[in-house]
Amino acid sequence: MTQNAVHSAAPHFSDFNLDARILRAIEESGYTAPTPIQSQAIPVVLNGQDVMGSAQTGTGKTASFVLPILQNILPLASTSTSPARHPVRALVLCPTRELAVQVADNAHKYAKHTPIRSAVVFGGMDIKSQTPALRAGVELLIATPGRLLDHLESGNVSLGQVSYLVLDEADRMLDMGFLPDLQRILNVLPKQRQTLLFSATFSPEIRKLAESYQKDPITIETAQRNATSQNITQTVYSVSDKMQKRSALVQLIREQQVEQAMIFVNTKIEARELTRFLQRAKINAQSIHGDQSQTERLATLEGFKKNEVPILVATDVAARGLDISLMPCVINFDLPYNAEDYVHRIGRTGRAGSQGRALSIVTPHDDRLLAAICKLTKQTFTAIPLEPAPSREERPRNEGRSTERTARAPRSEAEVQRVRNNERSAPHRRSAIEEQELSHLRRKVNLSSDPFFTQPYQPSPSKMSDVEKSKHSTWARPNKQGQHAPVAALFKLGKPTKR
Repeated sequence: MTQNAVHSAAPHFSDFNLDARILRAIEESGYTAPTPIQSQAIPVVLNGQDVMGSAQTGTGKTASFVLPILQNILPLASTSTSPARHPVRALVLCPTRELAVQVADNAHKYAKHTPIRSAVVFGGMDIKSQTPALRAGVELLIATPGRLLDHLESGNVSLGQVSYLVLDEADRMLDMGFLPDLQRILNVLPKQRQTLLFSATFSPEIRKLAESYQKDPITIETAQRNATSQNITQTVYSVSDKMQKRSALVQLIREQQVEQAMIFVNTKIEARELTRFLQRAKINAQSIHGDQSQTERLATLEGFKKNEVPILVATDVAARGLDISLMPCVINFDLPYNAEDYVHRIGRTGRAGSQGRALSIVTPHDDRLLAAICKLTKQTFTAIPLEPAPSREERPRNEGRSTERTARAPRSEAEVQRVRNNERSAPHRRSAIEEQELSHLRRKVNLSSDPFFTQPYQPSPSKMSDVEKSKHSTWARPNKQGQHAPVAALFKLGKPTKR
């Protein structure tokens, strides 16, 4: 069953018969009229029907399921401190840690005047720090699949009374990478439950797979499938090769006067290297990617939200669900391998009716990826050519050196021999400075001036030939009369003979 978008004026939140405490929280959050997806989804969820909701990013999909769930479980909420009176009644699964934290923040904001408890668990942090909140009891639990399974195996949480299951960004949740964990979680949930799926994009394959988890779901679409927001101005710039992309990025940031932007790349290595490049170009930038700890990622994201870090280089870990108010620009340094991720990336700007820009930098090698995006979004892009001046880092390493080496006159044989003689190691030769330092050390630590300790090592006389013995016979130790005895005499029994 499909429910089309409502084009009439959106009602007020009070028209949904929500509890006064929830309406008060909504009003304190600054919201007055619901968005189209909220207008259509909230009544359906309140009626207990399964929903597959699709809408453009930035249109309030989170409130579409959080508000009706809070309303439905509010009659069962308790002010008791007993954990048994606060079982998990609603479970929200998210594909990324950042999205889970954002959903939890919204849930806490809407439920702050009610006795409903909410908590969030995700990987990248010590599991022990999350255990007390779960054991104290929560009605609304937001989690990433992997960490939720860890808590289930540890016995920290029970899902036997869950009545509402939400898959936020459902297309990614049902991806092959999440499917095994998701299936394990579904196996411990009650069969009688309401299942809600929300996302900005739904492929036909995902739609068919999602129906196996739902019972007669109602499909709600408030815009064309996989469509981008009309509030976003999309522009594509082209360069001749990948070596020019970094210089082109710096040029765009400066010429377009970009004050705040999220720059998307495809790999974690590129995120780190591009961030260092921008910093060397005197652009305040930080990166966020999967190799960072959760503490680092949250601190970087918080700094970006406060505009303390105006440029954020991110992988697709930040492409889903993050709500940064009034962010003016998104830049695709790399086009995504999956065309649907393009919709999620540029959806970080132009949210809640504000205007935004989406800039993409492409090379001839990106033609296939760009064609897939055009096909998905049913748009046509005309690339604007850029010819940025290459930076020092983008020049070949031998550029600027070959001319100098060619112009240099070849060295003569005598000069080459002189350099070799200077570079040849000669430990038996000591400079005057070395002798002075050695004399100072001898006086300071009472080192012996005996040649036996100061002269270089010489082979034992027993292993020398007659010629070598005569050659080294001058190496001797002075006797009391100042005369020198052969070193070999030092090792004879008895007293050395006097001469």
